Amino acid sequence: MVKECAAVSWGVGRIDLFWVDSDSSLAHRGFEDGAWSHAESLGGTLASAPAATAWAVNELQVFAIFPDGALWNRYWDGQRWHDWETLGGALTGHPAASSWGADRIDVWAPGLDGGLWHRWWDGTRWVDWERLTR
Repeated sequence: MVKECAAVSWGVGRIDLFWVDSDSSLAHRGFEDGAWSHAESLGGTLASAPAATAWAVNELQVFAIFPDGALWNRYWDGQRWHDWETLGGALTGHPAASSWGADRIDVWAPGLDGGLWHRWWDGTRWVDWERLTR
């Protein structure tokens, strides 16, 4: 039974759907040219719902909190999926992600301390976590 999912679109007629599979891994399907692709596993061990955003045509990023309390991410560069990498943090709950344009990605997640935390890609690097609420 699927309980948690996220979807993103990087262009006209394209949707990417992500969900937590029964083994706690990330699953993915794409919709293009009027049809859904076969489901694929993107691995990982998710402790949260996924969050996804697209920052350009055929480029997207997906995030999830893992059992270690850190935020982890994978991205599609138009050719392939890159391996999971950690963005750190002491988090809980479910992340949210957005992009306002090419090479700008923002992600938010609730912290174990009760605060709301934010981290972003500025086009060259991931900027350190900042706490947005007290």
